[in-house]
This record gives sequence, structure tokens and C-alpha cells, in this order.
Amino acid sequence: MQNYNAPLDDINFLLNDVLKLEDVLKLTKYKDLSGSLINAVLDEASKFASKRLSPLNVIGDKQGSHSKDSVTTTPEGFKEAYEQFVKNGWNSVPFSTEAGGQGLPWMVSTAISEMWSGANFAFALCPLLTQGAVELLENHGSAAQKEKYLRKLVSGEWTGTMCLTESAAGSDIGAVRTVAKKEGDKYLIKGQKIFITFGDHDYTDNIIHMVLARCEDAPEGIKGISLFIVPKALEDGSKNDIRVISIEQKLGIHGSPTAVLNFGDENGAVGYLVGEENHGIKYMFTMMNNARLAVGVEGIAIAEDSLQKAESFAAERVQGGLPIAKYPDVKRMLITIRSQTEAMRALSYYIGKCIDLSRNHEDEAVKEKYKEITDILIPVLKANATDMGFFMSSESMQVFGGVGYVEDYGIAQNLRDSRIAMIYEGTNGIQAMDLVKRKIIINDGRLFESLSVEVFELVQGSVFEDVVKDAIGKLVNATSEIRSMDDKKAEFKAYYYTRLFGVVMGGVMMAMSDKAIGADESGFFKLKRRTIKFYMDFLLPEVNYLHEIVVR
Repeated sequence: MQNYNAPLDDINFLLNDVLKLEDVLKLTKYKDLSGSLINAVLDEASKFASKRLSPLNVIGDKQGSHSKDSVTTTPEGFKEAYEQFVKNGWNSVPFSTEAGGQGLPWMVSTAISEMWSGANFAFALCPLLTQGAVELLENHGSAAQKEKYLRKLVSGEWTGTMCLTESAAGSDIGAVRTVAKKEGDKYLIKGQKIFITFGDHDYTDNIIHMVLARCEDAPEGIKGISLFIVPKALEDGSKNDIRVISIEQKLGIHGSPTAVLNFGDENGAVGYLVGEENHGIKYMFTMMNNARLAVGVEGIAIAEDSLQKAESFAAERVQGGLPIAKYPDVKRMLITIRSQTEAMRALSYYIGKCIDLSRNHEDEAVKEKYKEITDILIPVLKANATDMGFFMSSESMQVFGGVGYVEDYGIAQNLRDSRIAMIYEGTNGIQAMDLVKRKIIINDGRLFESLSVEVFELVQGSVFEDVVKDAIGKLVNATSEIRSMDDKKAEFKAYYYTRLFGVVMGGVMMAMSDKAIGADESGFFKLKRRTIKFYMDFLLPEVNYLHEIVVR
């Protein structure tokens, strides 16, 4: 079965030529880094993804993860791959050197995360959640908590989870019923959490669970939820009061152990409060936003792997005396997958750059501007890129025809694996409502205003400037209309608005790519130019009907 290969030509083109990584490397935090170092890191990540992780992908799918007597076993080769992953320093790429990290920019880390998910979607979920736990602790943990947990999470010696969901508390997170009783400087946690990604495994001796629970006498709803660090192993090495009830049998991502966990079957699982009581949702959103960006990248990654499989098959499969890649309808499918994937890839790296500028620029006004742009674009990416990952995997299956529907070629696994990304870390409908009811409304629409000014500037000088500016204008008009609607109408149209937003931003990214190509018509750039033109001619026009749906 064909292994994943990182699309380094497009990755390097986007980072260096389109999005100007050099702007980020000029920041004081990254002054000791060079473009040649970044290129070397990307090359090594590509090798690890294709040679170490990709061959394990089908093994993980076939074997799955299993638990017996509360002990979880991951698929053959996964534990050893994780040990090598940690030894090579891949777990620590974006984190500060002070915490033991590599200190690389987020836009570079985003590209590397795409490689992990493209090579082995299930395996990549473990470092994804640990990364979120590190972000949470860096922003909200006490000095003592950082001292105790941060370096081991950054290195990958320990892993992290996000424990939110309960049987009666999914999208309605305010319905959480797990309880926390204060006892001295700790809390005793009791309750059950479900759908916990890598909630138990055999990679490490300790797992740091980030658990939402309700303290005694806490207010109802989300205003009464607190956040706790609940380690699998206590300081003396004894096991905390946490029990694995089961590992879910799922449609896809079989290599990822999705656990049902009981906290406090006996006296209560020992936990430590993060920040203040009743502020847990605010703290957890730091971890969730990080995860939502990473999940959007998952959609891009699996679409890329599906594209590679479909292109390879189409080049080899002969019907009517010709490889099927020569037939117009197959060409249409392949360039549709490529153009959507490359547009969303550019958007994800652009968000990575915005994160770098929002955290490290010397000018506070610039930092605030790019924080606002990051906040508004994360739900746009998560919803659009994960929809795209599933539908483009389906389109790739269509290229295969009947043999794609059987398990021999790997495309069926991609279709199954990709479906979850539209659901977890907030369903795409929730992303749309977050965008419509929070992001475009708060601060009198300032977040959207910051973005709209930016994108008009970004497309200047492209041969597609006029058509993309027209699309941006329709987005501006739709934003004004949806802000004036009553809540129920706005919620009903939120999906279409979010889709409109994603198509427009894809057009912006493609226009920027067109500018960066210039007059070069060689190899990669010839294909890139054709892909951009296809997006403008066949995909960007979706803006017209989406705009009509929103404003009518």
C-alpha cells in the first residue's frame, strides 16, 4: 500500500514565497533561527512521517487499541514509534526553549503537524492533545504546576488529554456532572468521562488528564465549572483512582484509544485546581482553540493523502486503452481535490503566522490585530477544512471506482478516519454558531473588521485581484446581514455563512499564491498556476449562491 509523502514543494512555497516566513524569523524570539535550519527540520519531519509513521497506518486500522483489566494496549509498532518520536524531539517543536521545547514558529509547527496527520491520523492524535495541554498550562497554570508538569509534557515523557464530554454533556458542556470535593490543597474528583482521545495507552508511565468538574455549591451551567489536573500516576508512583471502563469500537481512527474513564470509583481521583474555581471553561478554551486549529489541519492532511492515492491509482489504471488520469472527468476530480486542499493548507499556515505575530511582535497594536484575526479564522478553518477532508476523501474514492470501496487500497480507511474531524472539538455546526454568534459580533464586529482590511491588502497585485475583491465584498455584505438577523435565523444560516467565509478565504490564499509565482512556468509552478485558475473559475463562484442564501 502506498505510503504518504509530505508535499514539500507546496509546503516550502507557501511558507517561504507566499506567506514570507522571513517576516516571522525577524522577530526577536526567532532571531537565532535561519531559513536553512527550517528547511532541514521540514526535510527530517517528512522522512519520519513517510518512513516511520505511514507504514504503521494500516496496522493501526486493522489491529486497533484494546483494554483488558484497565490496561490499554496500542497497535503493534505504535509504542516504539512514539518513543522514537519523542527521542527525536518532535513533540516539542513549537514550545519555548525555557520549557525544553525547540522554539520553532507556529507556522512551521503547523506544517509539521500536517505531516504527522497525513502519515498516520490516529497516531498523531496523541501529540495533538499533549500540545493543547501544554498551551493550557503555559497560559493558566501556577508556577508550581508548570514546574511539576510542563517539561515532561513538552518532551513527551508524559502525555495529556482533554476530559470534557459526559453522556449528558456533549455540546451542552454546562451539563457536566463530574464533581470535585476540596480536601486540603487538592480535590477529590468523581464522575465518568467519555470519548477521551488517548485516555489510556502504553506509551508513557503517566498521563495528565485535564478534567472539567463542578465544585460543591458551584453555580449551575458553565459558570460553575472548574478545571483540574488529574494525573494517572501520583507523585509517589501509586495509581490514581482512575479506571478504564472501555475503549470505544469506532468507525475509524482505530489506532487511537478512545476511552471511557471513571474517576473516583473508590475515594476519589486526586486532582489539582487550575486557576480559580468556576473559571474552567475560560481556561479550557485555550486548549480547545489549539485543538480546533490542529483538527482543521487533520482535514487538510487526510485530503492530501487521499489525493496522492488517487493520483497514483489514476496514472496506473488503464481503461479504454488509456490511463484513467487522461479522461476529463477524472482530471476534474483530481484537480478539485488538489485545489481545495492547497487553498486550505495555505489558510492553515497563514493562521500559524498570525499566531506567531500575535504572540511575539514588538508592537502591541500589531499583536492585538493578529490575535483578532486568529480568533475569527480558527472556526472557519476547522469547519471548512474538515468538511473538505471527508468530501475530498470521498471524491478520491470515486476516482478508484469499485476497488476504492474495498479495504485493499487505503482510501476506504481515509474516508472512515476523516469523518470524526467534522465532529470532535466542537461539531462543525457548533463552529458555525461560534463564528456567527460570537466572533463576528463581539467588540462591535472589530474582529471581522481587522480581517477584512487585511485581506483586501493581501490580494492586491494578483491577476485575480478584481474577482477575489468582489468575493470579499460579498462576504462583507453577508456579514452585515447576518449580524442584523434574529438569533434563530442567524443560527439556521450559520453553516452557509461559514462555508461562504471559507470559500472566500481560499480565494484570498490562492490569489496570494498567484502573486508569488510571478512569471515562472516551470514544473511545480505550472501545475500550481493551473490549480489556482481552477479554483478561481470553478470553486470561487460558489460565493455567489452562498451569498444569496445568507442574505435572502
